[in-house]
Amino acid sequence: MYKDVLLPIDLNHESSWRKALPAAVAVCKQFKANLHLLTVIPDFGMSMVSQYFPENHQQEMKKNALEGLHALSREHVGADVSVQHMVGVGTVYQIILETAKDMNADLIVLAAHRPELKDYLLGPNASRVVRHAKCSVYVIRE
Repeated sequence: MYKDVLLPIDLNHESSWRKALPAAVAVCKQFKANLHLLTVIPDFGMSMVSQYFPENHQQEMKKNALEGLHALSREHVGADVSVQHMVGVGTVYQIILETAKDMNADLIVLAAHRPELKDYLLGPNASRVVRHAKCSVYVIRE
């Protein structure tokens, strides 16, 4: 039923993957699907903002994020699941939706919100992804 499962995570917040990653791995094992781990780093493209960062800051951020994804998958994903690691740059929900569309994802597994956002039914990014995704979205509540 599923061939490609997208799991967007925030490497700085364990709540974005603590429950969602095991759920995504279980789906991948059940359907022999590929797992695609995605993290998004902000785009500091405005010249006013970007001038305060070193010239190669974005490349370094991407490199560090990719290393973090590899470390996370080594620790929490078994060797029996095929994993692709991706780093996007931009607005979180837009990058998730674009990536899901570009890779023809069958399923997006997404944490509902972080504990500090208890007042929301869904976090703003999760809510937008659920509303606009062209594939199924499996929301894992924290």
